[in-house]
Amino acid sequence: MADYVDQMLYMGLALAPDERIAVPTRLSYEAHDPFAVHIVFHPGTDRSVIWILARDLLVEGLFRPSGQGDVRVRPKGSGSDAELHLALSSPHGAARLTAPLPEVAQWLERTFCVVPAGHEADGLDWDAELSRLLPGTA
Repeated sequence: MADYVDQMLYMGLALAPDERIAVPTRLSYEAHDPFAVHIVFHPGTDRSVIWILARDLLVEGLFRPSGQGDVRVRPKGSGSDAELHLALSSPHGAARLTAPLPEVAQWLERTFCVVPAGHEADGLDWDAELSRLLPGTA
């Protein structure tokens, strides 16, 4: 069984209320970091922009407004035309993006084949993690 899942899709970056540009985006999930999803935006420059979100936050955002502060996620619409809206902010700027909700939902389903819900902590070596975070405690 694979220990990662990734998918390319296009997200819409809002420039104005009725103006969006398509941004190639890669969603990735790896078993060794089971609580997180990585979203890598390729905006057409030499640099990619990477955001790391909690998988649970993204799942919750499929059904209802979720998150606070720097990351907010909410669904809009229904059926095959439904969108997932992401609002991201940092000290360097803010972005409002949309993604096809059914595509994100299907990708998230595949992540649960890699690490089922409720089993994220099963493979973690807590002693190693604490040693990494608190040097000199080994």
